[in-house]
Parts: sequence; structure tokens; C-alpha cells
Amino acid sequence: MPIIDVHAHVGPWPFHMDNGDAAYNLRLMDRYGIDLQLVSAAEAVVYDAVAGNAALRDVLAWHPRLLGYAVVNPNRIEESAEDLRRCLATGRFVGAKIHTTYPGRLIGSHEMSEAFDVVAEAGVPLLLHAWGPEVALLPELLASRPGLRIIVGHAGGDAWREAAGAAAECDRLYLEHCRTVTDAGRIAYARESGVPVERLLFGTDSTLIDPCWSLGVIRDAGFSADELERVLWRNAVDLFGLTEPFPPRRAFP
Repeated sequence: MPIIDVHAHVGPWPFHMDNGDAAYNLRLMDRYGIDLQLVSAAEAVVYDAVAGNAALRDVLAWHPRLLGYAVVNPNRIEESAEDLRRCLATGRFVGAKIHTTYPGRLIGSHEMSEAFDVVAEAGVPLLLHAWGPEVALLPELLASRPGLRIIVGHAGGDAWREAAGAAAECDRLYLEHCRTVTDAGRIAYARESGVPVERLLFGTDSTLIDPCWSLGVIRDAGFSADELERVLWRNAVDLFGLTEPFPPRRAFP
């Protein structure tokens, strides 16, 4: 069965851990049978969105199994809007990424609202790093942006209950549950809250987190064979308009 990872990163992080270049991403993908990975540049997330996105463009040109998120910085919105258009024009970027912690902007802020407008105008899915109860604001924010679709990264983190409620309320919110703390029952709670399997996606947070954690969460979620297929790859194909067959896997030393 194919696997598409919708939440990953390329590049080193300012933490004491084993991470690095795209070859490392691909080694982990081969180890766990991941066919495609949607990545943002670590540099773009934590330091300089434009420079990081530019570096990622070069990486994507050489690695067909990686597709890109262009990071949008809500503090530099005009610059980010232009950069998002530039990235999408390459055909190798399929979405946008916004982090809430590093820019220091909450979901309900004016700056974040402007960033949502930029992504809505571009017409691509948004991976939103969401952590905390402000995730409950998302249905209201999406109501005035009919073209915007948001993947709630980490399913809201510690606010996974609030994220489940928001996704049950709004059919343009998707959940992916990667997180270092694998709280039992997160996916079951989302489904019991009314989130359909068609809006659950597989993400790993690689290379920050080894993909085995997220694969274990999916394994233990009690999906049927058909549901597992949707979560591991078909939902991502539908959301991002991806095409089959996927690039062949290649082992890296």
C-alpha cells in the first residue's frame, strides 16, 4: 500500500538531534515504506521563510519523491505573498505552511488573518502548526474564506479535543496526528466527535520525529483496510490533486 506523509521537513534544526539533508529524509522514507513526503524547509520555519523556501526549491528539483510547502511568515505578509506565488510557479510546491510559535502570532491575530487570505487566494491547502485552544477559532475563520482548506498540524497538539470539535464543525478542516506525546484515543475521539475518515491524514513530523511513532498511532487506531488506505494516501491524493503512479522508491546509503 502506498504511503504519503503530509507533514515533514528538510534541513537541520537548532536542537540536539539526528537530522540533516534530504538524503536523510529519503533513508527514513525507505525504511518505513513512505512513497511521497510533503516537506517544508526547517530554515524557513524557524528563521527566514524566503531564504528557506529558496533553498527548498533547489532540493525539490533533485528529489521527485519530495513535494514542497512554501512557508508563509505572517509578520512579512507582502514578501511572503510574492514568495508563495514564486514557489507555486515551479510546480514542485503543492501547499503552504504557517507556524504559529516561531512568528509569535496566534491563530486569532490580525497578522494570521492576513496570512490566511494570502493562502486562500493562492488556492492551495495550508498546513497549520496548531497548538492550544485557539484552534477552536478555525471554523469561523474559514467561513469567510470559502476556498481555504487547512490541515491542522499535530491535530492541535495538546488541544486535540478542541481540534476534533472544530474539524467536526467545518468540512474544510483536516487532522493529522503526529506528535511526540502519543496520547491514547486521539483518533478515536476525533471520529466519535464526527470527523469522517476522509479528513484524516498521515503525517510524521520527520525528521524531527522518527516516522515509527506516527505509524504506530495509525496502526493502533482500529481502521478497516479501506479506511487505512484512505488515511495513508488516498485522502492526500484527493486534497492535493496528486497523480499516480508515484515516483519509484530508491534506497539511499
